[in-house]
Parts: sequence; C-alpha cells; structure tokens
Amino acid sequence: MTATSHNNHAHNSSSVKDEVLRAAQRGRRAAVELAKITAQQKNNALHAIAQALITHADDICAANAKDYQREESNGMKESLLDRLKLTSERVGDIAEAVRTIATLTDPVGEVINGYRLPNGLHITLKRVPLGVVGMIYEARPNVTVDAACLALKAGNASLLRGGSAALESNMALVKVIRQALEENGLPSDCVQTLDEYGREGATEMMKARGYVDVVIPRGGAGLINSVVDNARVPVIETGIGNCHIYVDASADMEKALSIVLNAKTQRLGVCNAAETLLLDKHMDDKAAVQILSALMDAGVRIHGDPIVVALMQALGNKCGVAAVEKIVVAQEDDWAKEYLSADIAVRIVDGVDEAIEHIRKYSSGHTEAIVADSSQVISRFVSAMDSAAVAVNASTRFTDGGELGLGAEIGISTQKLHARGPMGLSALTTMTWIIEGDGHIRQ
Repeated sequence: MTATSHNNHAHNSSSVKDEVLRAAQRGRRAAVELAKITAQQKNNALHAIAQALITHADDICAANAKDYQREESNGMKESLLDRLKLTSERVGDIAEAVRTIATLTDPVGEVINGYRLPNGLHITLKRVPLGVVGMIYEARPNVTVDAACLALKAGNASLLRGGSAALESNMALVKVIRQALEENGLPSDCVQTLDEYGREGATEMMKARGYVDVVIPRGGAGLINSVVDNARVPVIETGIGNCHIYVDASADMEKALSIVLNAKTQRLGVCNAAETLLLDKHMDDKAAVQILSALMDAGVRIHGDPIVVALMQALGNKCGVAAVEKIVVAQEDDWAKEYLSADIAVRIVDGVDEAIEHIRKYSSGHTEAIVADSSQVISRFVSAMDSAAVAVNASTRFTDGGELGLGAEIGISTQKLHARGPMGLSALTTMTWIIEGDGHIRQ
C-alpha cells in the first residue's frame, strides 16, 4: 500500500490487528525461504538493493522532501530534522553501507562450539536466524535500510515501523528494497513496513507473540519505555545515551579538549554524543575554562553546577556578556538528560571516585569515557563502570558498529541479556544445539 492510500483509508482496530498478524505470517514464510538460500544469494540481493537505491535516489529524495517540509512546519528540532533529511549524497552513503553488509561474514551456520561426549554423542552449537524481527524507530530513514539489510543478511524477515515523521521516505525505501528482492528471486515479504497502520500497528506487533520473534526499539526514552512496558514479544532494548566524559587532573589537557569537543559537537542528535562532562576539581582552572570556553565557542549551552557557573561568570565579567548567555544553572533533571542538542551538563567532581558515583547514579548505561594519564585512575574508573562501552582517552562517538569493526549495527543495546553494546550481525542470530547420536537413548 502506498503512502497515499494510507491517507485515504482508515483502519479499525480489528483490521489493524489482523493485518499485522498477516504481515507477520508472511514474514515467517519468507524467513523459512531465507533459511534455504546461500550467503552468496543474500549478498547478490544486497548488492542489487544498493544499486536500486542509487537508481531511484531522485524518487526517494522527493518522498523525503515531503516528510522534511511537513516536519519543519511542525517545529521539529533541528538535530532531528538533520537525521530525517535525505540527499542524493546520503542515499549514496546508505547504499555504500548496504554494500558493506554484503562483504561481512554471514553468521548463519557458524559453529560456536563442537565436541564429543564420552557416551559418543556429538554436540554442535550453531548460529541460526532469529526469525521475524520487528523494528520500531523514529524519523531515521537510514535505519529502514540498515534494519532491513542487516536482518536479511542474518537470515531474518523484518517488520519495520519507522514513525509517521518519515512515512513517505520509508514507504519509498521499502518499495525499492522489495522490488530488488523480487528481481533477485527472494521473497519480497522478507521486508515489510507497518507504517500505514500507525501507532496501533506498532502496538499490535509488540503483542504478536508467536508470530514475531523479537522487537528492537531504537529511539528516545519515550519510545523505548513504551515498548518495554507494553510488549509481549521479547525485546532487545537499545537505550538512550546519557554519555559521560570524566577529565581527570592527570589528563593531557590538549587531548581532553579535542575529545570533549568531538564527543559533544561532531554530531548532536546521536546517542553516542556526550551529554555530561565531569571535571576533576584538582585540574588547573585555566584548563577547565579553556574546555568550557571552547564548548561555548562551538555554540554549546552549558548547564553547570554552582562552581562551573561562578567560574564562567567570572570569565564573562572579564570578557563581556557572551559567555554568560551560554551558561545556565543545572537542575536535577539535567544530570540524567539525553539532550540530542547543543547542550551539555557540567559538574566539578572531587576526583575519580566522585565521578564514578555520579555516573553510576545518572548513567543510561550506554558509553562512559575517561581522559587521564594515571593508569591507577583509569583502572579504577574502568572496573567501576556498568555501561555497555567504556572509552579510555577516546571519544564516546566510537561506540558504533562501523567504528568498532562490526561493519554495521542494528542498534546499541544497553541491556545485559542476549546482546550488549553495538549489535552487529551475530546479535541478530540465536543458537541451536545439534545432538548427533547413533541410536543413543538416555539411561
């Protein structure tokens, strides 16, 4: 169904439930077919999808322009508009990411372990597809392609709910992908969108236990909490990123400045951007002021504790009002906030132990970074963290499947079961125990 027909037809509750279950059933049948094909056939299909995206880039961008104009009129935040926007260059980047997925080792059939028992039974533990994967995400058309193609490479069918803000974009992308699959002899129902059924469709997918094998939410706290609270299907939770950077007094301040600026300002609307900066009170005041001034020069508003505010107001009195305008007193909720904007919370802490205490209290479990030269301080920090990733003298922006050598990712899991951190292809599989005997019976 096209986006236009979505606008012309209303769905009552019973029909939405029925349509979602039918889509899931089609997905299950497609997944069975996928299990029979070779890695090379999947790779051929992925290359065909990449080429089709390039071929139809103008149509995709035209559909995206409708979404962008509508959401811009609706007052969407600039950082979120940036995530929504597609250009021919960005479509080219998405296509290149699909080609990268084709180069990755197929995890399906990988032998994780194999051994023979004293009784003669041969045991093999192999990777197998999850089956039907539901993805729920917000206003990020690139995720439509990433999710569909990663799921495909791992042998899964995907049901995609990409949100009303990207409706036209997602419809156009899925149409291109499905056509490429058909032309390469794969069932088009490997990839389906549920966007036409709105939030109700997403809710029905979350409840479709027995039809959908797993749901992966990717977005803000509201979306993730809604899925976790309402799903009857197993959920792999990709959490929000209240990422911290702690700068110790032992740090090389030139490195610290570079890391902080990169982590906060390279791209604002992403989950691995730094949202809280903790500065050791034993570091030189000039170094602290230099880091804070550089952030403000980059257009970042500082939500500071009283010490930070006083420090920067003194600077503002010397240098004019510009500095004071970009600093506000931090409120309690600032310490736990994922801004996804040109804002950062800053606190002065009494060494690494107070930094650890702060992070353990407010962290979302995504990524924490330390900038320090003291091996003792680094060891203490790393061992005390309870997050999916810890960066030592490096930017939080490296918590990303591509950057960590996974090639691509479906999301970043902040939970502890099944998958944690950037989720590559292997996270989209499960395991089967194969027990081979010769008439063996248990005594």
